[in-house]
Amino acid sequence: MKLTPRDVAAYVRKPDSSAAGCLIFGDDAMRVALRRQELLKSLLGDGAEEEMRLTRLAGAELRSDPATLLDAVKAVGFFPGPRAVFVEAATDGLAPVFATALADWRPGDAQIIATAGRLTPASALRKLFEGHKTARAAAIYDEPPSRAEIETLLREAGLTDIPQAAMADLETLARALPPGDFRQTVEKLGLYKRGDPTPLGPADIAAVAPLTLEAALDDVLNATAEAAQGSIGPILSRLSGQGVAPVTLCIAALRHFRALHAATCHPNGPAAGLQAQRPPVFGPRRDRMLKQAQLWGRDKLETALSLLVDTDLTLRSAQTAPQMALMERTLIRLAMLPARGRR
Repeated sequence: MKLTPRDVAAYVRKPDSSAAGCLIFGDDAMRVALRRQELLKSLLGDGAEEEMRLTRLAGAELRSDPATLLDAVKAVGFFPGPRAVFVEAATDGLAPVFATALADWRPGDAQIIATAGRLTPASALRKLFEGHKTARAAAIYDEPPSRAEIETLLREAGLTDIPQAAMADLETLARALPPGDFRQTVEKLGLYKRGDPTPLGPADIAAVAPLTLEAALDDVLNATAEAAQGSIGPILSRLSGQGVAPVTLCIAALRHFRALHAATCHPNGPAAGLQAQRPPVFGPRRDRMLKQAQLWGRDKLETALSLLVDTDLTLRSAQTAPQMALMERTLIRLAMLPARGRR
């Protein structure tokens, strides 16, 4: 039986305990592994491996000994409860082995859970599971989690009070991060908010989301973008003492000002432009960058990028001027740009 993409999430949360098994396949190995993990947990509950109710087999193992699969399916467990046989890295060459096991499968036997990479519609293994009366075939596509899946992860993490602004940030983060990283971020959010009765906010998400720039660099970049010339020198002295190279600082500044420029060029405005960033910008940092983009405007940001590119080339050349002093001069010149034209 073929599961549609919409049905897959519901099935792995509440699988059919009377099914012969399920084949999970797709290009993204991480997404396939996560679905398989969810399915086995829903099917077997906790403690399955300790109670020897889960048997793991590799595809290569079945190629050398095809009878291993049927033996594992028919084996009688010592502990009561549902059982499963998990076959990793299944291929079309193993289709006859699975066909024999599915044909001999009876209620009470262990379910056959197999994972595979990309399988075309003509795949023998895929056709076998799709054509079986009780077995399932689930294709996993390279798509971000749906809103319903995000809400399920939040509930599992103990998070229930989610305002619309926070949910919008989570949906954006889900599109930008690999599925495993997003799941870990939600789990960290649950720990971060444990014992805190206030609703989940964008600032909470920003506190645990993966950082795109070193926090130490953010201070000098924000001072530059917010025209705080007097703060640049002391911050650079601190960064220099921490071993930050001028070229590293210039690259970070280019990245920051390119993000601001991209935001100002977005057809729906700077706010939508920041929302579309990859990785996305969250919470207070997003609000701060929005004000910076509005302060500068597209034309001055293009001037800033030109100045930064020239500085980057100079830093990489054979010139003998002190590099940190050169970088400090560039940042101060940048910080003075927004005030021009307003007099």
